[in-house]
Amino acid sequence: MFERFSRSARTAIVIAQEDARELRSPRIEVEHMLLGVLSQGGPELKTLLEEAGITHGDAMKTLGQQGKGQPLGAEDAEALRSIGIDLDAVRESLEATFGEDALERAVPEERQGRFGRGRDRNWGNIPFARDAKKVLELGLREALARKDKSIESGHLLLGILRAPNETTTRILGGAQAIDELRPKVHALLDRAA
Repeated sequence: MFERFSRSARTAIVIAQEDARELRSPRIEVEHMLLGVLSQGGPELKTLLEEAGITHGDAMKTLGQQGKGQPLGAEDAEALRSIGIDLDAVRESLEATFGEDALERAVPEERQGRFGRGRDRNWGNIPFARDAKKVLELGLREALARKDKSIESGHLLLGILRAPNETTTRILGGAQAIDELRPKVHALLDRAA
């Protein structure tokens, strides 16, 4: 399938992997695919997304902040609260004892492996999550339905728009913004063909 991908689409997938690694994700998710498209889409596609208020830098910042300050989800916090553990009280106690930014500074040292690389770091390929694989398939289907000869970054974006996850929907501005973006991407691909 990857032989039909244009250079920018292949590069977008490589960037998705690099961004997933930078964000310490164990898998390439749909949001990482979006980061790749935002980084490597053609100039017109980037402009279209920028006009919609979607940039690689902003998306990366959003994903980097995701989960900060609340490492456990609401369900986890509620479960702990039911057995008498209040996460806010624990945080306050730690900050009172060790300083205001104690939790942000509490990054474990990278352990060294036999050859000098960190053993905890994933240096190889990061696998695609099921939803990210679906986005690739949907991008291929979009190209086939349009009778385009290659799969461009725009086709990948159409795949993302057809199957966004919760995080990607938030980055894209919600369901209505996604619905407004689809025809614009189609029009952009029509002009390029």
